[in-house]
Amino acid sequence: MTAAGRNDGGPVPLREVSTPAEARAWRSERREAGERIAFVPTMGNLHRGHLSLVRLAREYAERVVVSIFVNPTQFAEDEDYGAYPRTPEDDRELLREAGVDLLFTPSAETVYPFGETAATRLHVPGLSEDLCGRFRPGHFDGVATVVCRLFCMVMPDVAVFGQKDYQQFLIIRRMTRDLSMPIGIVLAPTVREDDGLAFSSRNRYLSEAERRAAPELHGALGEIRESLLTGDRDYAALEERALARLAVAGFEPDYVGVRDARDLRAPSAQTRELVVLAAARLGRARLIDNLLVRV
Repeated sequence: MTAAGRNDGGPVPLREVSTPAEARAWRSERREAGERIAFVPTMGNLHRGHLSLVRLAREYAERVVVSIFVNPTQFAEDEDYGAYPRTPEDDRELLREAGVDLLFTPSAETVYPFGETAATRLHVPGLSEDLCGRFRPGHFDGVATVVCRLFCMVMPDVAVFGQKDYQQFLIIRRMTRDLSMPIGIVLAPTVREDDGLAFSSRNRYLSEAERRAAPELHGALGEIRESLLTGDRDYAALEERALARLAVAGFEPDYVGVRDARDLRAPSAQTRELVVLAAARLGRARLIDNLLVRV
């Protein structure tokens, strides 16, 4: 058996488990074989962006686990939990083709054995309240809570998260360090369509006209990046110009922000690693994106 999970007979069948006991038993077998385990948590409806996380995970470990769980605690009452796209058979086929070793599909009762309202919750202060946290109160508490629970069930050596959800990445990395979890957190580059739109499960909500307008989000961030690289440090003016551009393109912006890439604070004169972030609604879809900029 090679690190890619294949043998001379072709791809190994995708193994699927749904309980922590099964996941831990599989992990024990792999650890006894001296293999490292990389983990990619997802909510399903997989696309090329997710598959890029799987490929990167393979660079860090011999075995790759993917979870599919649509987490109810990160959705507000007025959000799209019930309508969130679920494509389990398509997802399984994509994971088979990608050579994933284990698919973990826990139920809500497994993840929250005492129910969602009685669940122990995590809050990562300082990173969770601003930007997307300001417009989706409690969202990142739900994210930190479910990721911590999945980590405890899968017990990986490393976990991979996409840059598109950069604020989420920082929160998970802080949580892992704060709780002394022996898990490396890896950031994977955003995967985009040819016109710059970041892959997202919510892109399927876009109408044809909205899909044509959607790349303006990436374009507005790119314009800020170019200004920063030429020495412009009037962050407020750059943000306002981007907000106006998005509004003209038909978006309803939540925010555009230029922040310190390390902790999402306002940049100081000494800041050299910046991140430009935005979230905006376009029809039914709420799109997010960001660009890292070294100045």
